[in-house]
Amino acid sequence: MSIQQLTDEQIREWSAEQKDRWWLEKVYRGNMPQLTLRAALTGFILGGLLSATNLYVGAKTGWSLGVGITSVILAFAFFKVLQSFGVKEFTILENNAMQSIATSAGYMTAPLISSLTAYMIVNGKLLPWWQIITWNVVISILGVLFAFPMKRRFINDEQHPFPEGQAAGFVMDTLHSSDAAVGLFKAKVLAFAAGGAAFLKFMQAESMQTWLQVHLARARKALFLPEDLSHLFSGSETWKFRGHALPSLTMSPVLDISMIGAGGLMGVRAGSSLLIGAIINYMILAPWMIDIGQIVPGPSGSIGRREVMLWSLWPGVSAMVIASFASFFSKPAVIIGAFRGLMGKRKDQGDDLLKDIEFPLWISLVGIPIMSVISAWMAHAFFNVPVWATLVGLPLTFILSLVAANSTALTGTTPVGATSKITQLFYGIIRPGDIHSNLATAGITAEVVGNSANLLMDIKPGYMLGAKPRQQAIGHIIGIFSGGIASTFLFFALFTKGIDPASPDSIAKIQSEQFPMPAVTIWMGVAKVLTEGLSKLPSSVVMAVIVAGVAALVLEVLRLVTRNRMPLSPVAMGLAFVIDFHTSVCMFLGSAIFWVLGSGRLSEEEGKGNLWVENHEPICAGIIAGASLMGIADLLVAVFLLPG
Repeated sequence: MSIQQLTDEQIREWSAEQKDRWWLEKVYRGNMPQLTLRAALTGFILGGLLSATNLYVGAKTGWSLGVGITSVILAFAFFKVLQSFGVKEFTILENNAMQSIATSAGYMTAPLISSLTAYMIVNGKLLPWWQIITWNVVISILGVLFAFPMKRRFINDEQHPFPEGQAAGFVMDTLHSSDAAVGLFKAKVLAFAAGGAAFLKFMQAESMQTWLQVHLARARKALFLPEDLSHLFSGSETWKFRGHALPSLTMSPVLDISMIGAGGLMGVRAGSSLLIGAIINYMILAPWMIDIGQIVPGPSGSIGRREVMLWSLWPGVSAMVIASFASFFSKPAVIIGAFRGLMGKRKDQGDDLLKDIEFPLWISLVGIPIMSVISAWMAHAFFNVPVWATLVGLPLTFILSLVAANSTALTGTTPVGATSKITQLFYGIIRPGDIHSNLATAGITAEVVGNSANLLMDIKPGYMLGAKPRQQAIGHIIGIFSGGIASTFLFFALFTKGIDPASPDSIAKIQSEQFPMPAVTIWMGVAKVLTEGLSKLPSSVVMAVIVAGVAALVLEVLRLVTRNRMPLSPVAMGLAFVIDFHTSVCMFLGSAIFWVLGSGRLSEEEGKGNLWVENHEPICAGIIAGASLMGIADLLVAVFLLPG
């Protein structure tokens, strides 16, 4: 079954009930097997393995690997082989449930290479394995509970793209529909796009090329096409913008294939907004703030991404917060309807066409207070954070989850780092000097924000393919346990061997030359600054926050009044303040290329027969999948095969 989608006009004009009826009649697959035992076991095992890989690579590089599309392809290939031995076909919805499990497992590594390890080093105390697993599982489940009140607004009503989830949906549709003529053609298109992106990424893969050329072919030097194209141009090392080196403003020319594919999925409106936000931040504000001493050099004596980000994240997050709230509360009927029936049986409850399919929201209504109290008690027992302090900060965490979900919905990028810094600032004000509370509570925000936004990303392909959201939620929780267990035990095996739990100096060796854990360094550095309160922030931050908030409110109101015809997204513009300039440029480039080719520019009638319009999503999904898989392979070669 080819994926059905609403047109932009239908998304603008139809009511939430009309959209639900359309989905129920055109997309929903009824009782097709979904969260089966084999799907759960496959997701549990793949999720554990991929989360372990994420932990190892993240400790080396500070990067995390996307595992959704990877798990989809691996599971499909595995069951295709088994099918030749008489095993029943692995259905598209089983694969979808499996990717929910595997993807959520991959998220569970983040605290072990950031907030939790930073806490252990600062406190000089090695937490036992059972505390780490319990803590990560509880706050991750809290993130799941936070997500579901947002699901029907962002996915059912607004039909936001969630680019990475959308890509996974089209990959699954293409793989499982390849026996039909249309599906076979789309599979070929996806495979061609993936192959081309993978080849280009292979040419950029420094580690793979070094291993192949130097270690196998015994060449003196490896030749490759770098992702950062700066040194291909004569004198580029001295290039400056307004007197500042391009790398310090993240303005080096970079060719990131996967981000180009993501930009193609997000559309030209979000892509253009990212570019405009990046220009305002990195080409106007950042050089100005450096010149007047509001952005100052770091410990190394130079200015780079981190120093710029410590200033720009505040107006960026302000814009995302204000715009997200204006959008979320612009249709109160949708929000009220989502909670209809929670306080008792209503006569009009039958109007909710999906009440037996959607995740029961009474679980969130009851579960959030219960899990909040449990989280607060655990924060006190494990990290000596006052119970009241944790509870006071949880409403802020919900706000930041809303902001992050909105960003993920539009761009596929979840600003976990930026939102957790807001929590660190909050606790720097109410608990000045308490660095332990600062790290622990910001860790709650990071995990809740990450899990809530990424659960919605997981559910997007399920909505596209006609799956039951409640079964995906259960799958996500299974993945939380899988990733929590696998990554914690691997953490102890890799990083704590020979460490004396009673010696703070010994515990500091969790960070080593072999495993530098760059994210841990950033978390500790920010905590040390922000525990001293607002006085340590540049004086211009307050004015920047006010201006950004007002501008975002005006733009979002205009978007709502014009029914999404206003060409700018304040959420995407705010996000550009907390990601690299070159990332925004690559995403804009992808969106612009596909707009020129017709996607989003040509009407449905005009686009018939146009290769780029009719196969827009498989092409972008293939680009993301090919580049991501080759990027993962390059990182694994760097970690496992290259010395040092």
